[in-house]
Amino acid sequence: MMRKKVKLAYITNNAARKAMYKKRKMGLIKEVSELRTLCNVDACAIIYSPDDSQPEVYPSPLGAVRVLAKFKNMTEKKHIKKMRDQESFLQQCIAKVNEELENRRKKNREKEITKLLLKGLVAPSSLQDLSLPDLNGLSSLIDLYLKDIDQRMEKLSLGQTQEEDCKPPTVAVQVEAATTAECPSEFDDQHAGGGATAATGPGI
Repeated sequence: MMRKKVKLAYITNNAARKAMYKKRKMGLIKEVSELRTLCNVDACAIIYSPDDSQPEVYPSPLGAVRVLAKFKNMTEKKHIKKMRDQESFLQQCIAKVNEELENRRKKNREKEITKLLLKGLVAPSSLQDLSLPDLNGLSSLIDLYLKDIDQRMEKLSLGQTQEEDCKPPTVAVQVEAATTAECPSEFDDQHAGGGATAATGPGI
């Protein structure tokens, strides 16, 4: 079952706020414990509550002091290497959102120009009232399509050339058949009259 999204806002009801604090505190301590166990890192949590006189410390006050002392003994370069305050975190989030917004605007603009191009193909007169930015966008889109067509034609032409080069050479052999009319055989000469012929010689 999908968990309901929690609205990040101050809870005005005291009972509900205290219940949420207790629930979130236990969840945070559990996450820190898992981080220490699974990743083998030094971590501690110090949680202040307006309803408690003493803060909640994990894993223990001595353990928290040891982790904080280790952190303070680090060099300043290591301190600020991966440290972020609220301002830098918000700036990073804003930059990410602005980048996503710019990408969406670009995609929407491309869809609008493509729609204008298709509309112009159906009704060319609709292109007469376009503004200069729309005309520039159409020109860029048409150039892009023409470039793509040229690349495809070049690939097809190169593929056909390679296919023709790979074909084995063919040898044409012409055979002329001799007809009886042009080259009569001796048998036909002897039996042309339909009877036998007698051979004569000097001894007969």
